[in-house]
Amino acid sequence: MTTFQQVLSRLLAGDPGRPLVTFYDDATGERTELSVTTYANWVAKVSSLLADELDIEHGSRLLVDLPPHWLGTVVLGAAWSCGLEVVWDGEPDAVVTGPEGLARWAGIAQRVPVVASALLPLAGRYADPVPEGVHDLGVEVWSQPDSFIAWPGPSDDDPAVGGTTQSELWSAAAAGSYLADGGRLLSEANPASPSGLASLTEPLARGGSLVLVAHASAERCARIAGDERVTARFAPVAGD
Repeated sequence: MTTFQQVLSRLLAGDPGRPLVTFYDDATGERTELSVTTYANWVAKVSSLLADELDIEHGSRLLVDLPPHWLGTVVLGAAWSCGLEVVWDGEPDAVVTGPEGLARWAGIAQRVPVVASALLPLAGRYADPVPEGVHDLGVEVWSQPDSFIAWPGPSDDDPAVGGTTQSELWSAAAAGSYLADGGRLLSEANPASPSGLASLTEPLARGGSLVLVAHASAERCARIAGDERVTARFAPVAGD
């Protein structure tokens, strides 16, 4: 497996109805669970929004400024489906952000595509209009199809994140040590960040699943771990 599409295709060919990403936010009470199929559908919709609707070209740099959230896992998958490079600094060709980054990135929305999500359940729209030039994901994503085929498709030599190619990313994920094959990983780290990236890529590459928890106490995390039959906890090495 050298590209995200190959990884996702293998998951879909296995058990497409099983949970892949389960998200808890104790600040809002939200619990969202994406099966393999639902995750793939969301990835297709966001991919189509980025590539077909907004014309973000293969090889572009997509800056992802999102907190720990299930939508972050989808945006990463969409970026890799489109052959985009995920970045967290430098000059971007496009931006996906949440409420906290809306004002910051609205200033460049006349130059590059800026997509913002209110991060509400079911990726709902902002209650108030977003700044001029910004695309509200909660408005625009629902009209996108549930399947997506990139042209040209991503290759193993395409940069996936921070200069790391897709092949290097998935080779490292498959050889990772955070969980065993088929395991269920609990993480409080942000998967859409350099230190938390492996909390998503390892479960995908190793046929496992991610339980992503935000704003929860240690006691609450322990209860979630039991309820969700977690087999491993994500503890990134300092400096990762």
